[in-house]
Amino acid sequence: MDTGTERKTGGLIVYSSRTGNTRRLAEGIRQGLAEAGGPEGQELTLAAVEEAPDPAGAPWILVGFWADRGNADQKALEYLTSLEGHRVGLFGTLGAYPESKHAEDIRQKVQALAAEKNTVLGCFLCQGKIDPALTERFKGLPADNPHAMTEERMKRHLEAAKHPDENDIRNAVRACLSMVQSSPPESSR
Repeated sequence: MDTGTERKTGGLIVYSSRTGNTRRLAEGIRQGLAEAGGPEGQELTLAAVEEAPDPAGAPWILVGFWADRGNADQKALEYLTSLEGHRVGLFGTLGAYPESKHAEDIRQKVQALAAEKNTVLGCFLCQGKIDPALTERFKGLPADNPHAMTEERMKRHLEAAKHPDENDIRNAVRACLSMVQSSPPESSR
């Protein structure tokens, strides 16, 4: 039955996830944006990066990634570089503390890459559990290795295992809602 109202093409939430952290955050963001009623009248599409969703017509795209070797993971980077002329918000998970210099370096790299061909709306980062295989590998490294397991590093791994938690998801929803509700620039790239 045609009600005479036209559905607006909605936002696109694309994520890359290895251990489930970023997928959980993406699902929470989608649910939170829908519950917040925003953006009004728009359908929200959630897709894994492997699906390579077509961004055509989306008023904004949120791209989720997990941190790998000081940057976004390879799949997320490939998707980001395929985007051109879009309004792009970013969100990600990492084993490090989100207020750390390491996190800030990642935030800057990913935003700079996205900004090459798009308008960047912002970037939200939170902690996420570290792949247990990686933790075990660090434990096996010699003490003089820069990535060797130390008491402080183990403490961070244990803390990261608790994330993303409900508070992280609420903060991600708030950050992403602010990103997608920001006014489009007068002239887009």
